Amino acid sequence: MTALWITHVEVTDAESYARYAAGAGPAIAAHGGVFLHRNGPYTQLEGRERKRNVVVRFPSMDAAVACYNSSEYQAALEHARNASDRDLVIVEELE
Repeated sequence: MTALWITHVEVTDAESYARYAAGAGPAIAAHGGVFLHRNGPYTQLEGRERKRNVVVRFPSMDAAVACYNSSEYQAALEHARNASDRDLVIVEELE
C-alpha cells in the first residue's frame, strides 16, 4: 500500500533550509518518493498555519520510513533542524 509523507514547515533560515531541500530531493527520489505538493497554494482551515506544505507519495510505508532514516536524508535534515519548525507524519493511503 502506498504511503504519504506530509510535512508542514515554517522556515526560519531560508539559506540553511535551501541546503536541506537540495539534499532531501535526491534522497526522496532514491526511495521512490514522488512530490504531489511542494509549497503551492493552500487553505488553512484548522490548527497552526505553516506556510510551506509538502506531500510526497512513496511506494510503501516501509519505503517512506527507510527514506527518513537513510544517511542521505539525515545529512540533509541537519540543515533543516535549526532552520525551521516542522511537523512530519507518514500515513498509508487508502486503496
